[in-house]
Amino acid sequence: MRIQTLGVGLIGYGTAGRGLHAPLIQATPGMELLAVASGQPERVQADLPDVEALPRATQLLARSDIDLVVIATPNDTHYPLAKAALAAGKHVVVEKPFTVSLSEARMLRAQAEGAERLLSVFHNRRWDSDFLTLQALLEGGTLGRVVALESRLDRFRPGVTDRWREQHKPGGGIWFDLGPHLLDQVRLLFGMPKAILLELATVRDGAEVDDDFLCLLEYDGLRVTLQASSLVAEPTPRFRVHGSGGSYLAFGIDPQEQRLRAGEAVVGADAASHRAPPGQLTRLEQEGEAPVVREHPSLPGDWSRYHAGIVETLLHRSPPPVSLDEAMEVMTLLEAGLDSYRQGRWLRLREGNGLRQRLHARRR
Repeated sequence: MRIQTLGVGLIGYGTAGRGLHAPLIQATPGMELLAVASGQPERVQADLPDVEALPRATQLLARSDIDLVVIATPNDTHYPLAKAALAAGKHVVVEKPFTVSLSEARMLRAQAEGAERLLSVFHNRRWDSDFLTLQALLEGGTLGRVVALESRLDRFRPGVTDRWREQHKPGGGIWFDLGPHLLDQVRLLFGMPKAILLELATVRDGAEVDDDFLCLLEYDGLRVTLQASSLVAEPTPRFRVHGSGGSYLAFGIDPQEQRLRAGEAVVGADAASHRAPPGQLTRLEQEGEAPVVREHPSLPGDWSRYHAGIVETLLHRSPPPVSLDEAMEVMTLLEAGLDSYRQGRWLRLREGNGLRQRLHARRR
């Protein structure tokens, strides 16, 4: 008998579980949030009185009415929890990063394929307003032949907090926190690079783990720069892209995370308001004249497309919104970056495809 609504169990009710996944699951047609496993079940019960709050993940996995398990826990628990969920016969969505090592990711992939279960990673920032705008500009050829792209996610958090993300443990630090977002976006645009160079730094007083990174990716005729820092007070461009047809700068940040945490609507007509500030497009419009600078409106972002895509995959056999191949490529880059940093040199990748192959394939 065909399932028309997916019973969903959420493991973890911290920053990602409470602020992102719970509201997105509840707003997605075809999903019903049945249970949340958390070390603070009273907090779950206060926020979600119609959802069962369980103190242990094993209790959630034992429920026969749960089809899909969403894992939103500390990074170093992703592997054992996903392994247990797959063993219990559940489909699984894992918060990024997929795991803390490529070997763990490979084992989960083999397990999911053997069990014929869906396994996907929540790379939500491919549905950011500013990224969708940039993607449309590149696919439309507006910037011509792209020669340089800079992507930054900066914060100003001078104080070190007592959080697992800032502790010296597997999956801690800014590379595993923000690196997956930037790597997934650039991989989606240009495919896998030929080589990677990563520099990590600890810039805040009292910091235990990396809180600043600079990553360079090499493509044929294109250099990509990825940066993130916890100690940048002055706003920096989110994207800076240069090509033979012009330049594009994006400022500000997609508002979806802030609005989700504030309890605002995230799907349907309300999603049209999820726009980053307008960008700046500079192009040569008349030969012999100076380039013209114009404001370029941002497309609406919509993270709910990920959860809606999971429903389409499980109920209607559509391709998943983030495939295992894509998730594995991000993990490959995360680990290659760390190898580059440890060795202090550029690290060449076995397989790399450039900008032209990826964008030309899409235009066909």
